Amino acid sequence: DGYRNTNLYQGGREANQDDYRYQDGNYEGYAPNDGYYRGGDEPAHEEDAQSDVTEGHDEDDEVYEGEYQGIPHPDDIKEKQKRAPAMDDDYRDRADLMAERMEDEEQLAHQYENIIEECGHGRFQWTLFFVLGLALMADGVEVFVVGFVLPSAEKDMCLSSSNKGMLGLIVYLGMMVGAVLLGGLADKLGRKKCLIISLAINAAFAFLSSFVQGYGFFLFCRLISGLGIGGSLPIVFAYFSEFLSREKRGEHLSWLCMFWMIGGIFASAMAWSIIPHYGWGFSMGTKYHFHSWRVFVLVCSLPCIASLVALKFMPESPRFLLEIGKHDEAWMILKNVHDTNMRAKGEPERVFTVSYIKTPKQVDEFIEIQSSTGTWYQRWMVRITTTLKQVWDNVLYCLTAQYRMNTLMLAVVWFTMALSYYGLIVWFPDMIRYLQDEAYESRVKIFDEEEVSHFTFNFTLENQIHRNGEYRNDKFIGMKFKEVRFEDSLFEECYFEDVTSSETFFENCTIISTVFYNTDLYEHKFINCRLINSTFMKEKEGCHLDFEEDNDFLIYLVSFLGSLSVLPGNIISALLMDKIGRIKMIGGSMLISAVCCFFLFFGNSESAMIGWQCLFCGASIAAWNALDVITVELYPTDKRATAFGILNGLCKFGAILGNSIFASFVGITKVVPILLASSALVGGGLLALRLPETREQVLM
Repeated sequence: DGYRNTNLYQGGREANQDDYRYQDGNYEGYAPNDGYYRGGDEPAHEEDAQSDVTEGHDEDDEVYEGEYQGIPHPDDIKEKQKRAPAMDDDYRDRADLMAERMEDEEQLAHQYENIIEECGHGRFQWTLFFVLGLALMADGVEVFVVGFVLPSAEKDMCLSSSNKGMLGLIVYLGMMVGAVLLGGLADKLGRKKCLIISLAINAAFAFLSSFVQGYGFFLFCRLISGLGIGGSLPIVFAYFSEFLSREKRGEHLSWLCMFWMIGGIFASAMAWSIIPHYGWGFSMGTKYHFHSWRVFVLVCSLPCIASLVALKFMPESPRFLLEIGKHDEAWMILKNVHDTNMRAKGEPERVFTVSYIKTPKQVDEFIEIQSSTGTWYQRWMVRITTTLKQVWDNVLYCLTAQYRMNTLMLAVVWFTMALSYYGLIVWFPDMIRYLQDEAYESRVKIFDEEEVSHFTFNFTLENQIHRNGEYRNDKFIGMKFKEVRFEDSLFEECYFEDVTSSETFFENCTIISTVFYNTDLYEHKFINCRLINSTFMKEKEGCHLDFEEDNDFLIYLVSFLGSLSVLPGNIISALLMDKIGRIKMIGGSMLISAVCCFFLFFGNSESAMIGWQCLFCGASIAAWNALDVITVELYPTDKRATAFGILNGLCKFGAILGNSIFASFVGITKVVPILLASSALVGGGLLALRLPETREQVLM
């Protein structure tokens, strides 16, 4: 009975299907020339028969005879066939989905360009410009902070030469990791969210580093602080570029680069006005000292904090939201951009005409464990591992056939630029210090075979060498020794009290029945000396900042002038970026910088070195700006921050190598650093000319 009912139902359904088939073919119920009328009411008797036979039965509850034998129900077969086209997406090859997504992205890229042009360039972009500029300024400050605090921190924390080098490199190491990690996350979690995370990490650990006393903890804080600010650079450029139209992009990204220069000027000016004032601080007991250089570190976190606060009022990138399928949210942001700009232009009546924006087909599935299954720990672990896997996939995507050549060429250009630029930026101040030290040593006073007895020394001795002297029953009270050496001398029944020293040593001396009370003349300051019946009482703890370095002012001035010298280069690159193109800008700037390197052979004085540094910085800035622009434009939206992060991480690796290599030749030879820098710039500049020009293309 059930089987007969099924046949009747099936016959009725087939008749209906025929009916609809002709309607779909625009036949309006007519069969093509077969002489028969097939109206929509014709199968009514079949429907009546079906309803008579099946009356009182619920179709869903019917038991099919073949069910117990495992034979599929005929209706199930038809239903599966009917649903098959709809289920294609689930089983379709991933390559087909990706091809469809690529087509969608191309349509979106052109539509989005038109939308941004309709929104105009006005108040919204300028507000975002200053907010992101503060973040970029914080990155510039971070690069200079360690160099400025190092002379003071090395005394305050009793740093050895190796530790000083480590402190200089640790920030770049943090920046390198941060650029890759946070740049990758920005393509998955969003520009705004990751930039807030990045700046919050930097602000928190920069603030903390100004208070910690131990060298190890200070090093750790600067590492994590560097990690935070390193992640901000790729995100800032990706974020801002997605609010700019094609004809504005090169120019305004170049203007944004000026904030890096402003960061350098800010750091130099603050160092100049704060660090030499050693009294600007406080002490808590004998252990805790908060000196002026710590105040400087604190002040340098202000741009980052300001950007962090302002960023809370900025929207997410609508281009990113469209990539992940959040159409309505992206539309609202774009409408807000349009309305803000139109109100500022005095045209509030202008209507945002866009009603629908193309969104690419979503391919990636984010794995999520429901709250009912698994603990919070398991859910977070799945989220973290899934996100990191997606970031890693993005990193590998930058090396696929489509992007491999561009990525490798850009990597070489970024690396050669960083190696020469950061290497020379460290080498210039080191060379100036070396020239100053040579001049200082040339003014040393030498005292031979002096005999002093029953005399009280209570003044400062500086830059002196005392050889073969004899000091009997002398008192050294409340003294300061700076760059003083006693060689082959005799101290008998002398008394040292409250003595502070810097770069002071006793070599091959004989010290008999002498008392050292509350001094910092530690054991390592006595080289090959004989101490007979001598007593050390209540030694000073820690290191002390008691000497103002005259050359500190010059180092701050050098950095200040170096930062200021890039202003003309910034202006020229911004005005010409969209006129002559990115490629010519990179190649030309790097080759001119290489020529500037050769003039360093003639830098035999402090003023000459400062002049050549300013020329080099001014010439090279255009290449940096163009590199930032072309890196943003060469990659699609869902890979943009990742690619920028990888290349910027490689740039920081080049900075670490440059710092280490160039610093090791200070005082030995100028030939190696100059040849290395100039050859790297020439090689990178020539290779850059082979990159594709991007000024005419829309953001993919």
